[in-house]
Parts: sequence; structure tokens; C-alpha cells
Amino acid sequence: MIRVLFVCLGNICRSPMAEGIFQHLVDQAGLSDQIEADSAGTGNWHVGERAHRGTLNVLRRHGIAYDGRARQVTLADLDQADYVVAMDTDNVYDLRYLDRRGRLDSKLHMLLDFAPPGSPPEVPDPFYEGNFEYVFNLVEAGCRGLLDHIRAERGL
Repeated sequence: MIRVLFVCLGNICRSPMAEGIFQHLVDQAGLSDQIEADSAGTGNWHVGERAHRGTLNVLRRHGIAYDGRARQVTLADLDQADYVVAMDTDNVYDLRYLDRRGRLDSKLHMLLDFAPPGSPPEVPDPFYEGNFEYVFNLVEAGCRGLLDHIRAERGL
């Protein structure tokens, strides 16, 4: 099983959105027996909470179900994930700080590195701006590119 972990700050907006979108794309591609998605946050403020209502609403509008609960990333996550996908450079910094044994050297990526050329480098946090539809479009583009990358890299 190929494990993809999406990471943002609180695990209530961007990373659960990415998890839901990516899993939806994986299911549509008939690859759910080979790829699984998960998400976590670098902070612990929202542990146990449902995703932000803005995230849930935008996912629902696009026909994507999501029922996860926020959690904080662990060292075990870094060991078990094949791909650790951060939403912004602060997340990358926090993950590298947590990873003192080099678990992430070959598997840490920024989501929008997989988006089409011309995309911004980071996924903005919609928690403050309320721009969930815009963020959905960015995340979906990154998730499509990531799935294409994984399929090519793994021969799926």
C-alpha cells in the first residue's frame, strides 16, 4: 500500500481538503487498493475536531465526502508515509524540525510542486480569508498532478 500524508498547520482546512480530494481521485482511478490518503497537522490546537465547515462545504459541493478528525503528525507518520505532502513552507520547516533522523529526505514535497506551471508555490490557509473555493481549485490541481506523479513513478 502506498501511503500519502497531507500536512498543514491545524488539520482542519487544507490537509483534510487534500486528503478528501486525493482519495476521491484515487477511488475514481480504481487505485484504492494500492494508494491510501491521510492527513495531519503540525499543531495540536484542533485535535479531535471535525474539518472546518468551509472545507466540508466546498468538498460537499464537489461531491466529495469527508468525515475525518483533526490530529497532530507523529514520528510514526513520517516513518510509515511514502509521500509527505506539505501545504506551505512553514509546514515544511515544522516537519523538518520534527524529523531529526532524516526520514523525510526523499519523501517530503510541497503540494503545488505538482500543480500546473504558473500555480503559486504554496496553498494559502483559507481559515483566515474564507477563500475555500479558490483553495479547493489549487488543492485539486496539486492532487491531480501528485496522483499522475505517483502513477508514473510506481508504474500504476
